[in-house]
Amino acid sequence: MKNFKSMLGATAIAMTLAVVSLPAKAADIVDTAVSAGQFKTLVAAVTAAGLVDTLKGKGPFTVFAPTDAAFAKLPAGTVESLLKPENKSKLVAILTYHVVPGKVMSGDIAGKKLSVATVQGGTASVDAMSGVMINDANVVSADIVATNGVIHVIDKVILPPQE
Repeated sequence: MKNFKSMLGATAIAMTLAVVSLPAKAADIVDTAVSAGQFKTLVAAVTAAGLVDTLKGKGPFTVFAPTDAAFAKLPAGTVESLLKPENKSKLVAILTYHVVPGKVMSGDIAGKKLSVATVQGGTASVDAMSGVMINDANVVSADIVATNGVIHVIDKVILPPQE
């Protein structure tokens, strides 16, 4: 019985420490992307485009976030070119094409094919019949919840249609 009480006490202490070590508050989309570690290029692009304050705003937003590996698939020199000040408007257009107003969870679109309006002003095709795709990018991780929306990780940078 004495060992049981000691074990119970140790378990209670461990559980208390586990609760104390949880984050005090959830993070917004930008801070969630930064802490994930796989969106360094996206975060640099959002910063260069002047979109940090917007994506830290009230929202809600649904962000289809390309990983660093997705950006690496672009032709050599593309990212460096887009990050130049003279290409800011093109960078803003590409980044805002990855954002849909509102908070759309994967369960909201499961089993559907639809066209969605992006913040950029264009539309993107979503196919959630088996897995989820946006245009020709696969959603590789869905429903990463932030305080002002949700992030869906994609394996390719999607580009708005040429006008």
